[in-house]
Amino acid sequence: MSTDCLFCAIVAGRVPSTKVLETDRAYAFRDINPWAPTHVLVVPKDHYEDLAALAAADPTYLGEVFGAAAQVAEQENLTGGHRIIANTGDDSGRTVFHLHVHVLGGKNLGALAG
Repeated sequence: MSTDCLFCAIVAGRVPSTKVLETDRAYAFRDINPWAPTHVLVVPKDHYEDLAALAAADPTYLGEVFGAAAQVAEQENLTGGHRIIANTGDDSGRTVFHLHVHVLGGKNLGALAG
């Protein structure tokens, strides 16, 4: 756990969040600036900078995070479809350097920009 990481503070309960789902190793909460009617972030409870770091360290744990994202989509009743996004690397536009998976849905999200 990183002492200066926003998502570590959320997982630890030092920063409030609206919990959607919690497993032994993942925590899901509503994004405070949603891009869609449903916008939930799923994070590993342990600090990993991005998808590549967690995949290298513990692929099973990465599977648990994506499994939690699938649970969120089901729990949120995103039957018309949903999008899962994980930003990795400098060109991705990420602003928090703790792996987080965006689960987006609740409307037609259209095609990804080219």
